[in-house]
Amino acid sequence: MVEWAVVIVGAILVAFLVKTFLVQAFEIPSPSMEMTLVKGDRVLVNKLSYDLHDVNRGDVIVFTRPASLSGGPDDPKDLIKRVIGRPGDTVQSRDGKVYVNGRLLEEPYLQKGVVTDGMDEPVTVPEGHVWVMGDNRGDSADSRVFGPVPEDTIVGRAFMRMWPPARIGSL
Repeated sequence: MVEWAVVIVGAILVAFLVKTFLVQAFEIPSPSMEMTLVKGDRVLVNKLSYDLHDVNRGDVIVFTRPASLSGGPDDPKDLIKRVIGRPGDTVQSRDGKVYVNGRLLEEPYLQKGVVTDGMDEPVTVPEGHVWVMGDNRGDSADSRVFGPVPEDTIVGRAFMRMWPPARIGSL
């Protein structure tokens, strides 16, 4: 009986350590990332990723909800968006398209016809921050609303959709 208790306690400890430091599952709370991720999808997030390398443009990240984004107690404490701009980049929308450092950003993950607006003036991403946007630009509260996201609020990089089974795959 004592052996089983040790095994169970050990398994709980390992699960806690994995969730705290390595990989954690998150549920998608809104339609802001459709069609890449839909409300109710569950993703795995690598929490060590940015300890090993810089944040890359195009990464799908989970970060702590900015204090400047109003919300109630039932709103998620973490958000998921795509990195569009890195520290030092200048981001702007023109004619419904995103430009980074004056060049059109190729965005193959967007549905055809998606229009990006709300950034008529160029924004330079400060050091230690990233600019994030949802793939469903018309239904996403993102950096256009709350500004650049501090890198120290990034939980990790979403790398795999694990639920529902019909949509399992890498991101």
